Amino acid sequence: MRLFVGLGNPGAKYQGNRHNIGFMVLDEMARRHGFAPWRRRFQGETSEGSLGKERVILLKPLTFMNDSGTSVQAAASFFKIAVGDIAVFHDELELPFSKVRVKVGGGIAGHNGLRSISAHVGNEYRRVRLGIGHPGVKEMVHNHVLSDFAKAERPQLDALIDAVTDNVALLADGRDSTFQNKVHLTMQAKGFTSKDDNGT
Repeated sequence: MRLFVGLGNPGAKYQGNRHNIGFMVLDEMARRHGFAPWRRRFQGETSEGSLGKERVILLKPLTFMNDSGTSVQAAASFFKIAVGDIAVFHDELELPFSKVRVKVGGGIAGHNGLRSISAHVGNEYRRVRLGIGHPGVKEMVHNHVLSDFAKAERPQLDALIDAVTDNVALLADGRDSTFQNKVHLTMQAKGFTSKDDNGT
């Protein structure tokens, strides 16, 4: 069994924020793959279903970003899911918009959601890093992550969410590199490439 966590902040005013891309991906994943209706528990919302041969629990913590770990710990403890079977989908400032990278463990790069999760369950979970780009100036980071995606960015955002949800069974199967490459190739085929694309 896998636990897939999408990070975001609850409430309508945050719904379109860059910081909420994890919620956006999980919502589409549940819809696209026929998961059960969302239900409130573990200080969040969960939906259950299957991706390929794997049973997967989707979790959207509703604790606000800075306390996401309490929700993740509660769900992981209830289902007896090891930290290595947790994948966290989150916004990543250090990646160009719509670039995706998967890694296990590592630093948290100032991300408060990851900091909270690492404090509660340990650090060796998978991070699905969803690029939102950096505003270029440190002082603008807070406003950048809590601002909505621009209208001009929506087609690229929608293509990214589609590419991730179409290929997510590979991630559930532990084929992280294949998942990452498939997303990259799908985005490239749709004409969306980021400035550091090098074919990997």
